[in-house]
Amino acid sequence: QVQLVESGGGSVQAGESLRLSCTASGSVASINTMGWDRQAPGKKRELVAQISSVGSTNYADSVKGRFTISRDSAKNTVTVHLQMNGLKPDDTAVYYCNAERAWPYDDDYWGQGTQVTVFS
Repeated sequence: QVQLVESGGGSVQAGESLRLSCTASGSVASINTMGWDRQAPGKKRELVAQISSVGSTNYADSVKGRFTISRDSAKNTVTVHLQMNGLKPDDTAVYYCNAERAWPYDDDYWGQGTQVTVFS
């Protein structure tokens, strides 16, 4: 089992920055990819960014060049950060942290979600 705790959401003006963090605890040694999805009102959930256990990253086209995902590993926890710069009103959404466990588990876990609101 993996537990995810998110932090860092809030409300900002367009052009400002926010940093989201998500700490995984529990069976962290088996975690492969961690990342962030988001869901805006009336829209489908979409991938924002993800990072593998070896540091490979993947970003949605809409956030490339503005968002940076990073990962810190400790003995019993793994934390991912999403640095969001140059925020736009279109970035307004609930952001969900995700952790995927590798074989033989092949399952994934989600955080409770954190609201990001960007005012124009």
